[in-house]
Order: sequence, then C-alpha cells, then structure tokens
Amino acid sequence: MKRKYVVCLLAILIIPGFFAQGLAFVEWNTHKTLKLDTQPLDVAVSKSGNLIFVLTKSGKILIYSSDGKLKDKIDVGNHVDQIKSGPGEEWLFLSSRKNKTVEILHVDFIQDINISGSPFKGVENAPIAIAVFSDFQ
Repeated sequence: MKRKYVVCLLAILIIPGFFAQGLAFVEWNTHKTLKLDTQPLDVAVSKSGNLIFVLTKSGKILIYSSDGKLKDKIDVGNHVDQIKSGPGEEWLFLSSRKNKTVEILHVDFIQDINISGSPFKGVENAPIAIAVFSDFQ
C-alpha cells in the first residue's frame, strides 16, 4: 500500500517538471515585409543570408538583398513550384511536380564598376574580366 502512495507522489512531483522544461517564452517582431505584385509560392535564402529568392506564381524569381531591396528578376516559367538555394550564394534548385524535373541554376551577379577618371594603361575601351577566388581551403 505504501508503495502505491510513493509512486503516485513521485509521479505528481516529477511529471509537471517535464512539461515545465518544454515550455518557453519567445519574443519576436517583424523585421521587414516584402510587398509583391503577385502571389509568392516559395522562398529560399542564401547560405550567408545576403540574398532572398522569392518564387512567384507568375513564374518569376525575385531576388532581394537582405535589406529588402529588389536586385533583379529571373523568368523561370510557371511550371516551377518550389525553390531551394544551394551550397553557395550562386546555386538555385527549382523543382516542378508537374514536369517531374529539377532545374539547377547557376546565378552570376554582374556589377558595373565606375572607373571614369581612373588611371589606365592600354586601350581605353578594352574589355576586362575580374576573377574572384572566394573559396580558400
């Protein structure tokens, strides 16, 4: 008889402790709201968090900077219904349930550099290419 009381007493003391540890209080606030002209289907964020990719129902990917400014748009077609960002900043994976496909996109961002007034050697309008080595292991 004493054993039942001890077990019941332990259950009364221990079980509420398990539930209390699972509860938490969370504070949150909305950092930014992106206002779109069309319905969003999916969202992916780059690994660094610098880019936000929004797949829209109209078949476009809207590329936003982390501060919410629209950088560019890519027309991928309305068959795409899901988007994931890859291991780096420049990889996107687009899936289509309808077509049973996954498209792998490599996105390069082209930056205009104002060099007016800068010293140069050679032909003034010569094309240039800048190579970025960003993965030193």
